[in-house]
Amino acid sequence: MKLHLLLSLFFSSFVCQSHGGCAEVDSLTEAVAGEGFLLGCISCKKREEVSAHSTVDWHFRPAGEDSFRHIFHYDHPSAEILHEDFSNRLEWRGTPNDDIQIGAVYLHNVTFNDTGMYRCTFHRTLFLPLSDMKVMVEKEVQLTVVAAANRELTSVIAEIMMYVLIVVLQLWLIVVLVYCYKKTWNEHEAREARKALKAQTALLETKDACDGVQME
Repeated sequence: MKLHLLLSLFFSSFVCQSHGGCAEVDSLTEAVAGEGFLLGCISCKKREEVSAHSTVDWHFRPAGEDSFRHIFHYDHPSAEILHEDFSNRLEWRGTPNDDIQIGAVYLHNVTFNDTGMYRCTFHRTLFLPLSDMKVMVEKEVQLTVVAAANRELTSVIAEIMMYVLIVVLQLWLIVVLVYCYKKTWNEHEAREARKALKAQTALLETKDACDGVQME
C-alpha cells in the first residue's frame, strides 16, 4: 500500500519538475497503527511555464469532532509542526522548492487517534506578466486507521500475475532447453553420420585400389 503511493508521488514529482506537466494523484486513505503513512496532496499549476511561490498548510479534524485544528505549515525551506499531538511525527515529503505542487507529509507512528479528516491547503502566488495572482486550493483526505493492513484487490491481482509470469517464464525456459538439447543432439548425430559415411567411402576406395593391384 505504502509502496504504491510512494511510487505514485515519485512519478508525480518527476513529472511536475519536467516540462511535460503535472499529474494529480489522490492519497490513500487507510493507515496501519504503529506504522508510518504518507498523506498525499498534489495541486498542479494550469500553466507549467508560469513561476510561482506556494505555501502549504495541513489541518486535522478528529473523528467525532466538528472543528479543524492547524497541525502543520510549510514555507520553503521552513517546516513547522503546530500541534502537540503531532510533535516530531510529521515530516515534509513534498516539492523541495518554493514552487510547490506536491504538498505531501509523512505521518510517523500512526495511532488510532489519527483517524479523521485531513485538509491540505495550497496558498499559491502566480507571477504573471501584468500582475501577480493569488490562488487557494484545498484537498481533503479521510483517513482510517486499522490494526492490520487490508490487502487491496490490485495488490492481490498483481501478486497473482507475478506468479503466473514466473510459471510462464519457467515453462518457456524448459522449452528452450529442450529445443537446444534436441538441436545439439541432431547436429551431433549428423556429424557422426558424416564421419561414418567418409570412413565407409575411404574403405571402399582402399578396397578398390587393392583389387586393382591384384589384377595387375
